Amino acid sequence: MLSITRDARGLATLTLDRPDARNALSAELVARLTDALAGLAGDSAVRIVLLTGAGGIFCAGADIGEMRAAGAAPAEQNEADSRRFATLLVRLENQPQPTIAIVNGAAYGGALGLISACDIALAAGSARFALSEVRLGLVPAMISPFVIRAIGARQAHRWFLTGEAMDAATAMRIGLVHEAVDDAALADSVQRVVDALLAGGPRAQSEIKQLLRHVTGRSSAVDESVLYDTSRWIARVRAGAEAREGLSAFLEKRQAKWRDPG
Repeated sequence: MLSITRDARGLATLTLDRPDARNALSAELVARLTDALAGLAGDSAVRIVLLTGAGGIFCAGADIGEMRAAGAAPAEQNEADSRRFATLLVRLENQPQPTIAIVNGAAYGGALGLISACDIALAAGSARFALSEVRLGLVPAMISPFVIRAIGARQAHRWFLTGEAMDAATAMRIGLVHEAVDDAALADSVQRVVDALLAGGPRAQSEIKQLLRHVTGRSSAVDESVLYDTSRWIARVRAGAEAREGLSAFLEKRQAKWRDPG
C-alpha cells in the first residue's frame, strides 16, 4: 500500500502502491503516509523526501467508495474522516526536508493536493491532471488552499469549476508542476533537481521553508483554522443529495442525473 525506500545519499522515496485502486487515497493509505512523513521529519539522515506512485499512475485521488460511506456517516464521523486527509496535506507541506512530487502518470482530485503540498513537482509528459471533484457533485475543499497557492485564484476558477482534464504542459504553464518532460527523461530530471538540493545546506533549506511561510503571511493558527473549515466544508457537501448521487453514479458506472435529466 505504501512502499518506503531509502538510499545512502539521504533520499527517502514514498511510493503509493494500491495498483488495484489506481493508488487511490484510502483512509489506511492516508494514515500510513502521514505516519511515514512524521517519522522521517525527525531523521537527520534524510535529506529529501520523494513522493510518487506505482504502476505508471501517480494517484487517482480519494477512494470513492470510502467517500460515499463517509457522506452517509454521522456528521462527527464524516468531519473526522475529512480532517485526516487535511492533516496529511499540512504534514506534507510542513515537512522539514525538501519534498519532490514525481508525477509519473494520472493525477486526479486529491492527488493535486499532494502535488501542490510538495515543494517541487516534476511530471512525465504523458501525465494527466484533473480537479475532478465537481463531476462527482463534490468540491475540492481540503486541497484548495494548497492548489490555489500553486496555480493562483484565476486559474483555480476555471479548473475547479469545469473539472476538465489537462495535460502536463498545461499543468506546467499554470504552475501546478515545475517541469514537464518526456517520460523517458523524467528520471534524469529528478536526478538533476536532487543533485541541486543536495548541494544546499539541510538546515538552511529547512529555515527557507519556514521563511517562505512567514513572508507570505502564513501562521499555524490560520492554517489550523483553514484545516477545520475545509474539512467541515467537504463533509457537509458530500453528505448532500447531489454528492451522494455523483458518487453513486461513478461507482455504478453511469451518468449522474444532472447530466441525464430525462
